[in-house]
Amino acid sequence: MVKYVIAEQLIGKEVVTSDGIDLGRFLDAEINEVTGKLVGLLVEPNASSDFVKKLDVKEGMLKLPYESVLAVNDYIVVDRKGV
Repeated sequence: MVKYVIAEQLIGKEVVTSDGIDLGRFLDAEINEVTGKLVGLLVEPNASSDFVKKLDVKEGMLKLPYESVLAVNDYIVVDRKGV
């Protein structure tokens, strides 16, 4: 059975890697306008993380590909390799 989550319920959730690195907080989702499919997550980066400082942060946001999402529950867990 497929479980649907409304993006509004995700706003503010912490985004962490599978090995526990805090990447930041979920802000919004990027949707393909033609297909309607979820393409990526837009995350407010954790400015105090040395790992995040090495990533490509543009316009104050970190863009993560949807394919890297492993789980959504209390946290949004992403595969570190996909970041």
